[in-house]
Amino acid sequence: MYPFARTLAVALKESRKPRMDLYDTHTMPMTCWPFDIDYFVEMNNGRIMTLFDLGRTALAIRIGLWDVLKREKWGLVVAGSTVRYRARIRPMQRFEMRTRFLGWDERFFYLEQAMWRGDTCCNHALLRTGVTAKGRLAPVDDVARAMEMTEGSRPLPDWAQAWAAADGTRPWPPEF
Repeated sequence: MYPFARTLAVALKESRKPRMDLYDTHTMPMTCWPFDIDYFVEMNNGRIMTLFDLGRTALAIRIGLWDVLKREKWGLVVAGSTVRYRARIRPMQRFEMRTRFLGWDERFFYLEQAMWRGDTCCNHALLRTGVTAKGRLAPVDDVARAMEMTEGSRPLPDWAQAWAAADGTRPWPPEF
């Protein structure tokens, strides 16, 4: 089940905090609850992706995107992602989620997220995201203007650009 109560708690808590700069890293302490685990007694990989939603929501609130989304009646969409899983998160373990906006290209916005337990990076995700307007992808320039971003994007890291380029070579629809 989707963590609606957690989402509401995050939204209320983050809305009371000061605004962040676009490229600041958002950090959020979390706990792996028993309903986050799978039959291997570790955080389920699907739940990790769901909890990453919370990190992106928190970042959107803190950078002012959330207010723009409400004002313009826009939505958010994940258009692609890749995740590395490297260390287990067990029930009741505390960890920190980090979310950072990397930049954008002509169509998408790119973010990275990770869950850390002390000095151990448990997982890391790269996401290609978009803003939707009336069921379609909104042009990134329109979003940037609405957010009053006067400068263009920082250059995306080489590894993010390489992933985007490689993903662009995948056939769509898949050839089954």
